[in-house]
Formats: sequence, structure tokens, C-alpha cells
Amino acid sequence: MPSFKLTGALAALAVLGACATATPYQAAFDGERGYSEMKIEDNRFQVEFAGNSLTDRKTVETYLLYRAAELTRLNGYDHFRVVRRETDAESRLVPVGGSTYSPYYNHFHLDYAYYGPHAAYFRDPFYRTRYSPFGYYDPFWNGPPEYRERTSYVASAEILMGKGEKPADAAYFDAEQVVFNLGANIMRPQPK
Repeated sequence: MPSFKLTGALAALAVLGACATATPYQAAFDGERGYSEMKIEDNRFQVEFAGNSLTDRKTVETYLLYRAAELTRLNGYDHFRVVRRETDAESRLVPVGGSTYSPYYNHFHLDYAYYGPHAAYFRDPFYRTRYSPFGYYDPFWNGPPEYRERTSYVASAEILMGKGEKPADAAYFDAEQVVFNLGANIMRPQPK
């Protein structure tokens, strides 16, 4: 029985550890973050890389460029041109710290008014500060949690691939050089 508990605890730690790292360079399967592509024409693709909130914008854009170069080489082309490129940021507020208990009592089945701010023994000179639009507020608990902003980035680009020598235009990239130069910055997933 103790070995089952240890195994369960180790599995839980592995899941938490996976959530606490930046998105590695990986294919996006089953709602995971990572790269994906869609073929538009024989030499035109839509490429995308989605990172989690621990993956910064620069890394997401680097992984997108690396995937575009890798895809170009896989399809037998020498260079690619970025036709359209954009990076979207999705921000949300997440609660951190504080208690997990909600101090707002409007969801209780019992009438909190008997014990709380409406009770005869409870007279508060700061009447309006004890209430919230969510219900009665209990001043003896931690209070509302603090919030932090978490931002995740999704970079996408439409690329046009070509063969032969790369044109002398800044919108064109040599796939071999991009893979060689950015390869050291690519963090791959850890083997399971």
C-alpha cells in the first residue's frame, strides 16, 4: 500500500513539474502548446507556435522561425519568405496567495444574517465597507485573493518556400542557416 502512495505522489509531482516549465519545442497534440502548421499550397504554409504563460514572446517567435525553417527543409526547399507574421498575446488574471476559502457567504444554505453583519450584536460604523456585490464579507478571513496577470503568446506566420539561392531581401530566410543558428536556443521536451 505505501508503494502505491509513493507512486501516486511522484506522478502528481511530475504533472506539477510539467506545468511549471516553459513550453518546449514540440508538436501541439490534444490541446497541448507547441507548433502546428497547415499546408495552403505546395510551397505555402501557415505556421503557428503557441506557448504557455511561462514562455516569453521572444522564445515563441524564435520557435516559430525555427519551425518555418525546419518545415522548409522537410519539404525539399532551400529558403522561405515570411509573407505575413503576427504575435497575439492573451492575458488573464489568476489568483495567487490568500486562502482558498471564499469569504463571501451568499452561497450558504443557512442564513448568515443571524450570525453576521445583520445580527443584533454586530453594529459596524463602517457599514458600507463590510459588503461586497458578491454577498456578505467576513472580515476575519484572509480576504479576497491577490491577482497576477499571466500572459501567453501565440505567434503565426504565412511562409512561401523557394529553391535555389536566397534573394537579397530581408523578408527571405535561408532555411539551413536558420536551423544552424537557432538550434542552440531550442529547448526540446524531456523524455518520459
